[in-house]
Amino acid sequence: MVNPGSRPGSDSGPGFRTLSGIPVDGVYGDGPFPGEFPYTRGVHAEMYRSRLWTMRMFAGFGTAGDTNARFHELLRAGGSGLSTAFDMPTLMGRDSDHSWALGEVGRAGVAVDTVEDMVDLFAGIDLGAVSTSMTINGPAPILLGMYVAVAEEAGVERSRLAGTLQNDILKEYQAQKEYVFPPRPSVRLVTDVIRFTSAEMPRWNPVSISGYHIREAGSTAAHELAFTLANGFAYVEAAMAAGLDVDDFAPRLSFFFNSHNDFFEEVGKFRAARRIWARWMRDRYGATDERSLKLRFHTQTAGVSLTAQQPEVNIARVALQAMAGVMGGTQSLHTDSHDEALALPSEEAARIALRTQQVIAHETGVANVADPLGGSHYVEWMTDEMERRATDVFEHLEDLGGGSILEGVYAGIESGWFAGEIADAAYRYEREVNAGERIIVGVNAFTEGNDAERARLLRIGQDTEDLQLKRLAAVKQSRDDRAVADSLRRVVAEASDPTTNLMPALMEAVRARTTIGEIIEALEGVFGTYVEQAVI
Repeated sequence: MVNPGSRPGSDSGPGFRTLSGIPVDGVYGDGPFPGEFPYTRGVHAEMYRSRLWTMRMFAGFGTAGDTNARFHELLRAGGSGLSTAFDMPTLMGRDSDHSWALGEVGRAGVAVDTVEDMVDLFAGIDLGAVSTSMTINGPAPILLGMYVAVAEEAGVERSRLAGTLQNDILKEYQAQKEYVFPPRPSVRLVTDVIRFTSAEMPRWNPVSISGYHIREAGSTAAHELAFTLANGFAYVEAAMAAGLDVDDFAPRLSFFFNSHNDFFEEVGKFRAARRIWARWMRDRYGATDERSLKLRFHTQTAGVSLTAQQPEVNIARVALQAMAGVMGGTQSLHTDSHDEALALPSEEAARIALRTQQVIAHETGVANVADPLGGSHYVEWMTDEMERRATDVFEHLEDLGGGSILEGVYAGIESGWFAGEIADAAYRYEREVNAGERIIVGVNAFTEGNDAERARLLRIGQDTEDLQLKRLAAVKQSRDDRAVADSLRRVVAEASDPTTNLMPALMEAVRARTTIGEIIEALEGVFGTYVEQAVI
């Protein structure tokens, strides 16, 4: 056993005591300790003793003004970061007046058509002082351009901006299916963002490699881990192929994981993710900067686990899932609202979700010790087992790609292998639930109370769509049409040259008040549109 005095964070200090007054050290057990390679026990020596995780609440509905009001409420309630949900037309790169958008405007997120919507979305918020995450994929470079434009018009230099762009297009082909272009030009856009932010936005995470949606589609925890890290390796290979040095961009890559119901499986998954990433980045990709080796991740509790039956029970589910994320060493955390299986979260439900994190942080004592479960025989075994199962997937992808993870991921997408693995796992789980082999409280057992009267839910009416259409029409009428046309010609010309970074052209276009849909349609003319092949 290591002498407690030599451990990182061994000073108990006045604030690090149990409710009974017992002083606690910063870490227990044997090394490698938190903050030491391969970072199984955490990326920082002190973990939450020196800084709590970012409490990032997800919000987005209706118009930009509606969501802006919710942002201000969450910040007043103690949230320390913003996370933005966009509606389906925005996610698919279509304007609110597109035929596909009928009935969907502002329904499942906020509607953004032009930079004017982005101005309203962040009105009254100091973008130099807040960290912002945006859940957007195909149109991600366009939304980033809008965000930079809004900040700079408000006097905030792009170098000061902190936040994360989801921008993980590979998982869209694997699980969520919100894509526009084929995989290869889509990955080109991701690398363009990586190059741009590496040079000009040192505090920005250009891609949040997301296992969350893979898990929400029905995957196992092991597949979530493996597919997510494989996608991360693929982006590393793509960026290096584009001429970037790994240590120039890898420190700003981040990850996004699901925290589901099996507490110890989730903790093992998070610990294994850090260890795998550190070893692969050092040994395979030649990273030497310590920051490149440290996997940083955001966690969201499992939306797919929320039940419409007895929705109040979801508060307990979310609390336990959030605790697993914290015990697993997350850097930021979003807690789902208990009413999300029924509707967009109400203001009250969102506040309870935030308060859940605050209770964990300030009342449970779990933030006093780094990796408090480290050394548990079960947790260490589960960590090893998660790594073993992930390694099997990596080996399969290498076989598919002739030694390249990137090419293996492309092959897995095009053959339907990823989709098949996720579908099989989802089917097995559903059979277990339907057979009563796996208990879901309030669904297939303990169903008393399912007829309870529902609280008032947040509903988005037709007036939201009508208002957004009027706003879009007004922007189109007032803008300089020549500037719009010129910006689109530049986008097409530079998209046709794979060696040119598209970000400057996209930023020129959004500043001209060109819409997301107009830019996407221009790019479709160069890149084409992806149609998934049915797998029988």
